[in-house]
Amino acid sequence: MATIRIQSEDFDVAAECAVLTRNQAAIGGIGCFIGTVRGFSKSREIRSMTLEHYPTMTERAMAAIAATAEARWQLLGCTLIHRIGTLLPGDNIVLVLAASAHRQAALDATGFLIDWLKTRAPFWKKELFSDGAEAWIEANTEDDNAAARWSQ
Repeated sequence: MATIRIQSEDFDVAAECAVLTRNQAAIGGIGCFIGTVRGFSKSREIRSMTLEHYPTMTERAMAAIAATAEARWQLLGCTLIHRIGTLLPGDNIVLVLAASAHRQAALDATGFLIDWLKTRAPFWKKELFSDGAEAWIEANTEDDNAAARWSQ
């Protein structure tokens, strides 16, 4: 039921929504989250961000996250697309769509999916700053706390 893709190419949100909702008359709501590359990190200008992953491990983790959401909410479908490679400020990184007969399930599932993707999917992100310095993005407490609320 879930569509999961890891790709270097950008995604078309409207096209992905159309695919998700095709032949789905029971859908009453679609939750959507689009993550983009910020232009600043800790007051430093970002020139680019490079995202890396281990394909099989990452695909399995994303499938498990989607399966958990589908079991927890009555979803009629969901889409998880995560980009890899070098991206520039303003570029799309991630798309999460969740469709359900009712809006609250779609919205809750979307929040869950992005929180768990952020903390449980094995992606590594490195920022290149305008001064030429580079830094790997570390896990942070804010993301962990957001994901933890779904375990309660």
